[in-house]
Parts: sequence; structure tokens; C-alpha cells
Amino acid sequence: MPTEAILACTRIYLGVDPTVSISMIPIKKGASGRTIVRVFREGHKPFIGVHWKPERPDSENFVPVARFLQKCKINVPEIYYENRNKRVALVEDLGEVDLLSMKDCPFAEREPYYRNALVHIDKLFYARVPKDLELMPPFDEAMYRWEQEYFIEHLVEDFLGMDGRALKNSPELHALSARLGSSAKHLVHRDFQSQNILCHNGESWLIDFQGLRRGRQEYDLASLIYDPYMNHSAEEREQLLDMWEQITEDRPSESMLRDCATQRLMQALGAYGNLAENKGDEWYAQHIPTAAKILSEVVAGTPLQEQLAPYLKQAIKSC
Repeated sequence: MPTEAILACTRIYLGVDPTVSISMIPIKKGASGRTIVRVFREGHKPFIGVHWKPERPDSENFVPVARFLQKCKINVPEIYYENRNKRVALVEDLGEVDLLSMKDCPFAEREPYYRNALVHIDKLFYARVPKDLELMPPFDEAMYRWEQEYFIEHLVEDFLGMDGRALKNSPELHALSARLGSSAKHLVHRDFQSQNILCHNGESWLIDFQGLRRGRQEYDLASLIYDPYMNHSAEEREQLLDMWEQITEDRPSESMLRDCATQRLMQALGAYGNLAENKGDEWYAQHIPTAAKILSEVVAGTPLQEQLAPYLKQAIKSC
């Protein structure tokens, strides 16, 4: 059992025998398929226990990627202990406040955390990957195409019950994956959104970074700006872009940001559909209409607008 493995590793890490009382509280967050708990022992600071399954190869990257990011001066939780055989890691507890939990706060209160998070993502641009660090396969045309098919299978067909054959054969979607797959590849977080940015001691801290890989930097930027959980206003999106320009002295081209936002939102909708329809996690279903509405706005005036319209219209009405 995952919790038993975490408990056994906790006793080793703390150097205590089975008579010492240790308690654990589950943390139900995200969709990585991992077991995550907050561990308590009297007289010791709480920490986080993580157990992963062998079915998810990206989870094996969590510890080495964390250590790499720390060397790059990027804020991530400290790794206290790991046991690869038991697939357990014990890590720093940075609290429960993430950007999503601050959704109802004025943007001015969230702004410093967004700015700090963007600073850390920019550091990825300059990071040099050691030869012995194995990352997930890079974004290429095939990977982008897989995300599109994930959207078609799980959102269009499974969740909406619609025929997705026309989208599978769409020249415009094939062209999108080809454009993105042929472009520059830098390190990307892969799931850079409000749930994965913790707010601690006045700074932003990244979590769920085990999917780190090479790709378009704008993919991460689009993930944050067009985050369905936050549903930013047009003004807030512009403020985030202004922050990015101030940090990097660069601004993404409208066409590239739109392409990355289109791709990312399809991936998110596919994930929401899969989790809601096939995994029984209804929490994600509530975000489908918002994500579909944002995607409709993003593709407006492009060849994809007409093709996606019937599916997105149905998705907007789904809840």
C-alpha cells in the first residue's frame, strides 16, 4: 500500500521505531496519479510524503528534476529523502496556499506571485541540462498530435459523445502540430498553471514538475495566461504579458502564443474530459465550459474556429 510505503520511509528518515506515533493526512490535489500525504510527528516540522506508481514514467523523474531545478536557483521543494525501490520521496512542506486558492483576491495581491513564477520559468530558458539527467520525451510534431487526439478522444467522443472523425482528419490541426513541432525547443514545465504554483514566504514555488521536457517556452506562458481554473480577464492577460516582457525584454508573437494556447487548451480539455468521464472525478467537469469558452476566444478568426465551433458550443453547455 502507498501509505504503508511512505510510513516505512518516514520511520527510516526520522530514525524512529514502530512505537512512535506518526500521522498522515491525504492531500487530494492534481491528477498525477500519485499518493500525496502531509506527515506529522510530534516535535518535528510536517513534511510531504509522495508515492508513485510504476505506470507513470514521468513520476520517476520527480526527484532528479527537483535537484536539477534547485541547482538552477529555481524555487522547488527540497528533497529530504528518497527510496527508489519503494517509489517514495519525502519533501519540504510549503503549505497549502497556491495561486488557485487566491483566485478571489484582487489581481494586485496575486501580481507578485505571478511575477516571481514567471522569473523562475524564464530561468528554464537558460538552464543547461546535465548529460545524465533523463527528461520526458521532448515536444515534437508527434507529441503535439498526441495531445490533439487526446482532446478528440476524451473530450469530444467520451465526454460529449460526439463524432470526432472530422477533427482527426483536420488539415488545420495537422498544420498546427507541424508548426509547433518544427520550432525551437527549450525547457518547459509542461503543466504551468495555478494549482502548481505555491505561494510561500512571499515567493512562488513550482511543484508537479516531473513532466519537464524540451518544447516551446510559449507553451508554459500560454498555460498560465489562459489557465481555465483562473479564467483571467482580457486585462489580466495583458498584465501578465506585460510582466513577461519586463522580465525577459521580449514579447511572444501573437501567432505563436495563439498556437500554443490553442494546443494547451485542447490538452487541458482532453484531461478534464478523461478525468470526469473515465476516472469519475467530477471536480474537473466544472472547468470544461470555461476552458471551451476560452478556446473559442483564442481560435476566433482562424481556420479552426468553424471546425471546433460545434464541439466547443456543446462543451460550454455541458455543465
